[in-house]
Amino acid sequence: MTLSEPSARIALAALLHDLGKLAERAGIEVDADSLESHKTNYCRWHEVGRYHSHIHAAYTGIAWDALEATRHFPDLRRDSPPFASGGDDITDSAVNAAAMHHRPDTFLQWIVATADRVASGFERDKFDSEYNDKKERDNHYRARLLTLFEQIGKAEIKEGELAWRYPLKPLAPENIFPQLANACTPSGNATAKAEYHALWEALIEGIKLIPKSHVANLPLWLDHFDSLWLTMTHAIPAATAFGVKPEVSLYDHSKAAAALATALWRWHHETGNTGPEAAQELRERNEDWGIEKLLLVQGDFFGIQDFIFAEGGATQKHAHKLLRGRSFQVSLLAECAALKLLEALELPPTSQIINAAGKFLIVAPNTEPARASVARCRKELNVWCLEHTYGEIGVGIATTAASCNDFTAGHFGELTKRLFAALDAAKHRRFDLCDSNATAAFDGFLDGFDNTLGVCAINGRHPANPKASTQRRYPLSRLADDQIRIGEALTKHARLLVAKEADTLPVLGLDYFGFRLAFVPEAEASGKYGELARSGNLRRVWDFDAPNADGTLWRGYARRFVNSYIPRFDANDEQLADKYGKWESEVEFDRTHPIKTLHHIACEDRQLSESGGWKGEIGLVTLKGDIDNLGSIFQQGLEKPTFAKMASLSRQVNAFFSLWLPWFCEHGKDANGVTRYRNTYTVFAGGDDFFLIGPWDSTLALATALREKFAAYVVNETTTFSAGLIMTQPKMPVRQLARSAERALDAAKSFKKDGKKKNAVTLWSQSVGWADWQALMGKRRAALEALMACAGSHGAEFSTGLTYSLIQLADRSESKRPEDAIWRSQLHYRLARFFRDRVKGDDNARERREKLLADAIGEIGGALGTYKGAYRLPLSVLLYRQRD
Repeated sequence: MTLSEPSARIALAALLHDLGKLAERAGIEVDADSLESHKTNYCRWHEVGRYHSHIHAAYTGIAWDALEATRHFPDLRRDSPPFASGGDDITDSAVNAAAMHHRPDTFLQWIVATADRVASGFERDKFDSEYNDKKERDNHYRARLLTLFEQIGKAEIKEGELAWRYPLKPLAPENIFPQLANACTPSGNATAKAEYHALWEALIEGIKLIPKSHVANLPLWLDHFDSLWLTMTHAIPAATAFGVKPEVSLYDHSKAAAALATALWRWHHETGNTGPEAAQELRERNEDWGIEKLLLVQGDFFGIQDFIFAEGGATQKHAHKLLRGRSFQVSLLAECAALKLLEALELPPTSQIINAAGKFLIVAPNTEPARASVARCRKELNVWCLEHTYGEIGVGIATTAASCNDFTAGHFGELTKRLFAALDAAKHRRFDLCDSNATAAFDGFLDGFDNTLGVCAINGRHPANPKASTQRRYPLSRLADDQIRIGEALTKHARLLVAKEADTLPVLGLDYFGFRLAFVPEAEASGKYGELARSGNLRRVWDFDAPNADGTLWRGYARRFVNSYIPRFDANDEQLADKYGKWESEVEFDRTHPIKTLHHIACEDRQLSESGGWKGEIGLVTLKGDIDNLGSIFQQGLEKPTFAKMASLSRQVNAFFSLWLPWFCEHGKDANGVTRYRNTYTVFAGGDDFFLIGPWDSTLALATALREKFAAYVVNETTTFSAGLIMTQPKMPVRQLARSAERALDAAKSFKKDGKKKNAVTLWSQSVGWADWQALMGKRRAALEALMACAGSHGAEFSTGLTYSLIQLADRSESKRPEDAIWRSQLHYRLARFFRDRVKGDDNARERREKLLADAIGEIGGALGTYKGAYRLPLSVLLYRQRD
């Protein structure tokens, strides 16, 4: 018997063990007798004071019934091992295992209860007194989720010292930003409960969007429900009682509990230890908590950027499709690698705790079959990467055994260090090349070439495939053909089917670690594959469509935040088509799916001149950045780290870049309310880094906005990111863009000011801290533009020659050469001569010249004195804007 379905049932029970917290805080309607019955069954009775505590446990049972009533929820009342069949009165039913976590009795109930405690990281000598025996505080309706980012780098924090909270709203790009406590904390319980009730209603309506045909396929359904659960509970505090900081969301706590419960049950099941004795051992928490029952499986893809920006072929055809296709293909490989491990381990989707930017973490049982499955998958993943990418990309798999004790607050920091060390070691053992089985993939490399076709015209190394080459009419490998097909599909489709067999699906050419992938256009089309779902052939359906303008995410399918934002033409662009220079004839332009090429994007910041022509540089800016010192943040940032906190922090870091940033590029507005960033191409954005290409001036403004938004997101000045920007012509190969941007980012990471490194930005070989960047590209640039406008109104429009002279003076202002020390005098002379030659006429000309000169010396001289060579940044911007 396969263990996939039983494991998924355990996971669902643990995932929803705190469902009652949402239902109780929402004040859902419930019959008084039913509530009393559920209190008696699930809540702790305190003889002193004569009251039930942990009322939410009763509401878990009630809310479970409400979800079942939608008929889009799995029926776990019959034929549902390891749970007993029958109604709620059966002791070992799924709902009882979920709701009895505060007064567990049976083995299965203790599995969920133990996972609940381990996920929280409570010390063993504390959770009896702190976890079970005190009344909940009055503010559990009004308490709002704290942000972990605010606490990074801080010592012990007292209640009231943290200023920021998350608004209690469904997951959406704008809802992930914290607000000041008084802005989002309701003043009364009625308002607070109304916010919870809106979430409850959205959960009930949202579950009805999951196709009914998917309900019987529990792993498939659970993947969908996990996304719905995330959407509705990401901002609900999991714990608000006993003085506990409400810092972990209900989603992150319950997801961690589900993964741990599944692994614990599997360890006990596979070791034959599931009787009353096992329950007693879990209850006593002595030696049992020291047994290494858990196996943490980490995966990390390497070579990602070299793979995305690879070059070497004889043709530049499909360059833009390849760029977005490769980026998405990397995400697919990471998803499919994790799915391969989950299926080999017979684990549900909730066992995958972390999934971002090519990295994943799975919680498995530490059993011999599990270890053997991981070893087998490692070899198969290596062989696939060698066979299809010839080592350009690979995945490192690391395993770390752990006990329940390792997850308690006093030990989890050490476990985190072990996880990092294990993954680092895996990166240095790429492909296990000392293993003869791993190198066998190379044995037939030369035989794979067709003498008439030769190498792939796209990458110049892989053997061309006859079928792919015939369809495209030039030599093409299967991998490159898939990349082009993915690039095409991303502009037309919104969902991806993952199946074991191709059948009649319009699948990609390659299998991806044993899975066949097919893009489908809309939800209705995906829903037609019900028979595939019922048969078990359909493993996953992933929705990767962009959020709506209002931020709506949930559409009934599992979400994957892996798609990039791609600029498209609209009616306004067509009216200004002469800005592009006959863009209709641009290679690969498709009127049905009008995607802008990099050439079009490079023209977007041109402005109409007074003469009716277009002025301004045709150019791109590539923006690459990542968070500074992220590893130390995870290893040392939080004073009392726990498993759920680690998962939460990872998810929230990823959300800023993978969820908010692409949405902001499409819908974000600047300070003037203009949707300015819609021409920015997000090549990749996720994990802790991003790579964007956009029109030069708008992308400079986006860099500033991105820094400001990130600061508002983390609300902690010690958590920063650095960025490198390069300006180029649109015809420069993307590979060269990537290399130059990487060098600029390295320069920013090496920048040092006031004894502190990083937290900087580099452009035109000039590195500055973000504070100086914001001043230079904000106030100083605005003041310079105002000065130029004033001068122009008096007939002294700044010339490109003057701007070049000012840039030279910026260089001299930071020079150490003695002859450059007179830059102030040179500035005065140059400006005085400029205004003398241009401001002429009536008797007031001299007065106007002197006023303009004084203003120019004050602004430009003052800025040069303060910022030295960095003042070339706003000067260069104005120079490029002047060009015809």
